[in-house]
Amino acid sequence: MVHTALDSFDKRVLPFLDGKNTSVVCHSSSIDSHYSHIIDILHHHPSVNLKSVFGPQHGLFGQTQDNMIEWEGYTHSEYRVPVYSLYGKHRRPTSDMLEDTGVLIIDLQDVGCRPYTYAWTMKNCMAACADLNISVLVIDRPNPLGGIKRDGNVLKKPYYTFVGGAEIPLCHGMTIGEIAEWINDREEINCDLEVLRMDGWQRTMTWNDTGLPWVLPSPNMPSVSTAFVYPGMVMVEALNISEGRGTTLPFELCGAPSLKTDDIIKELEKLDMPGCAFRKHNFIPTFHKFSGEYCEGMQIHVTDFKKFEPVFTAASVFNIIYRMGDLSFNDPPYEYEENLLPFDILSGDSRLSEAIKSGHGISEVKEIWQSEILSFEKEFEAYKLY
Repeated sequence: MVHTALDSFDKRVLPFLDGKNTSVVCHSSSIDSHYSHIIDILHHHPSVNLKSVFGPQHGLFGQTQDNMIEWEGYTHSEYRVPVYSLYGKHRRPTSDMLEDTGVLIIDLQDVGCRPYTYAWTMKNCMAACADLNISVLVIDRPNPLGGIKRDGNVLKKPYYTFVGGAEIPLCHGMTIGEIAEWINDREEINCDLEVLRMDGWQRTMTWNDTGLPWVLPSPNMPSVSTAFVYPGMVMVEALNISEGRGTTLPFELCGAPSLKTDDIIKELEKLDMPGCAFRKHNFIPTFHKFSGEYCEGMQIHVTDFKKFEPVFTAASVFNIIYRMGDLSFNDPPYEYEENLLPFDILSGDSRLSEAIKSGHGISEVKEIWQSEILSFEKEFEAYKLY
């Protein structure tokens, strides 16, 4: 079974606190193997002075359901420490929020996909701590997709936003600790960083191999199956079709009232996409796009994750729907970005959207990103922790 440093708090974490006032960035998944939450562990430990708590997108315990639903800070009802929102007026801690903090612990569960915002909240926190000479301690956690699978464009710097702040692939194969090491060096943050590695994790492991319970890190990431398809299907957020929000299978389902699902599946079956199957599944979202409307839709079933190509599979779906005349790209804004096309900041640059619009196909774009991934993997060797 995999263990995080939180499972050996006194031995692994406490020495880095060294009597310093401690603050923490965390959320619902920040637990040890006994289901104890990091806030409770810090508060109840006699040698720890918990100064403040920070929460990312979706709130401290996933209470804000949708994207761009900001939340406000408050005072913890039991522990009487301030809880600050990093998804609202501030996405980076201010000096006042970090006043008297000696070390900031970051314990966030990533899902192996670049647009997932927790890594970029971490980047903002690291930058703030670098400016204030505050030490940063990252508790590493498993990438649910493992540490091998990579797919999709490598993000280009002109497309940096709150859904991507480093030149890494869309499906990146990194742990959040490795992302911290990468951005601290490559993005020249240069904070006083310590990453506490996991015990027992291997790069070949997906979440089901870890022995750890799945605590949904955000409201629309209910299961590991969701995480498997998310690196591609997250791009549906930037399209005129539903990504299944408002159902119990977000990102596994997609659809729209006018979609020709049977025709789409027939075209997909001709492509013989590896590691997955497509099945018609209509739905009525209870909120978000097409709320209350009957949608023609389908579900992506991952049959062999080792073979599955999450980004290219989703891109193939979009390409077919566009050719049928039922797909369009949403205009900005999206996640605090007012100018760039939302699909482009999710995919990493404009090449994929341009290929779909031009009708030239997406295989050439795939070849380019596979070449970029090979270059990334060579550079990543210096930052691998496992």
